[in-house]
Amino acid sequence: MASTASYVETQSRSGAFWGLLVLGGLFMLAALGAFLYFEHNGHIVTGMDNQIVWGIPHVFAVFLIVAASGVLNVASIGSVFGKPVYKARAPLSGLLALAMMAGGLAVLAADLGRPDRLIVAMTHFNFKSIFALNMMFYSGFFAIVSAYLVTMMDRSLNDYSKVMGFLAFFWRLALTTATGSIFGFLIARTAYGSAIMAPMFIIYSFAYGLAAFLIVQGSMYAWNKVQLDEGVLTRMKNLLAVFIGAALYFTAVMHLTSLYFAKQIDYERFLLLDGGIHTTMFWLGQVVIGGIVPLALIFTAGRSQTRVIAASVLVVLGGLAQMYVTIVSGQAFPLEIFPGYAATSSFQDGIINVYSPTLGEFALGFGGIALAFLITVIAVRVLRFLPQDDFAALKAGND
Repeated sequence: MASTASYVETQSRSGAFWGLLVLGGLFMLAALGAFLYFEHNGHIVTGMDNQIVWGIPHVFAVFLIVAASGVLNVASIGSVFGKPVYKARAPLSGLLALAMMAGGLAVLAADLGRPDRLIVAMTHFNFKSIFALNMMFYSGFFAIVSAYLVTMMDRSLNDYSKVMGFLAFFWRLALTTATGSIFGFLIARTAYGSAIMAPMFIIYSFAYGLAAFLIVQGSMYAWNKVQLDEGVLTRMKNLLAVFIGAALYFTAVMHLTSLYFAKQIDYERFLLLDGGIHTTMFWLGQVVIGGIVPLALIFTAGRSQTRVIAASVLVVLGGLAQMYVTIVSGQAFPLEIFPGYAATSSFQDGIINVYSPTLGEFALGFGGIALAFLITVIAVRVLRFLPQDDFAALKAGND
């Protein structure tokens, strides 16, 4: 079936547009203030310490990076698998991927403590380090997705779009695998050191990315008073339900597998039963808010786009909870330096590490979301990213 969409510019509503810029700018200013405060005083003024070295900024950063990879799945379904409904949304998908990746990496760079040292990380590589490999994947992601976006937006280059789509598809899978492997390779932490981390992060990226896409697409359509075809809505919400179900499945498999090993039982008891805020974030945040409730909303949504967007918002909140559980809860559990051996010291043996994030850390995290938000708002204002479906052609294709 031929393409069933054209692209239109967003409606000119200058007052509301500038209001969105001011709103995003306020969050950016707060993030800048937090960055300057941390850079001047050091990380001692944050809730992080030498036990929990990755905090709330990393939760936001890794979520944005993972979701950036996943949101490109919409473009991949169109270009790689030839689905016209998704191909019409490929440019918006590519834009969101670049915006969210920029937001995530901005948070990471701002939280380094010494941002000037980023130059060292960019020019000196330890190829045995998964972090060095991720630097390459992030840089390549920007280059490949940018080129992919150009081939989609420039009609004279449309012939190269499928090739770039294939390259972007495999590159983002490699990128998410590398991101999940950051935790999968950390064998010293009881919560990590598992081969399932890489594929689990891939399916997480699918769910979080599609949820983010549905939120932005729904907002753009409402902004421009454009109707989203019921068939398109049904396809996308059903796909989101599949991704949510798969994410819950991988989560269950990981914890059931861990319960099989005696050395993992203490951590599983900590996370699933006795961990306080960590247990709450897992069951209430990741499982209920991020999984069960969105599935219930999707299955009862019918033709309601509002319910689908509400489910997508909950998936995003659940994704942040999942990153908190993975990153912070994994560090809160006592570090086992010599697995299989008894070792004692006077320094925090067997003590659950406490982490109390500061307001500045949240400001830094929301600053990354604000950066992605501002890039998206400006881009959709200046260029044509809003797809206008041909309803008649879509229904004819379905028949």
